[in-house]
Amino acid sequence: MALGRPALSSMAIMGEISISGTMIKVDELANALQVCLDSGAKKVLIPATSMVDFATVPADLMSAFQLIPYTSAEDAVFKTLGVE
Repeated sequence: MALGRPALSSMAIMGEISISGTMIKVDELANALQVCLDSGAKKVLIPATSMVDFATVPADLMSAFQLIPYTSAEDAVFKTLGVE
């Protein structure tokens, strides 16, 4: 727990951030989202840089989640904890 708050339930967090803070796209987005679905995720945090690949994901898979984009490590942490 960070800030004394647990992570939101049923959430998957995807992506990588380099040590310099550069956002790295998710490889094979459709496959990664399928793993999230199979694992029971309802909400998926996804790096904003991966949004360009949404067209490669089947509509039924996209609609299975609440997709939440993040733009930085800090943004990802706050959204994971449900802090605005």
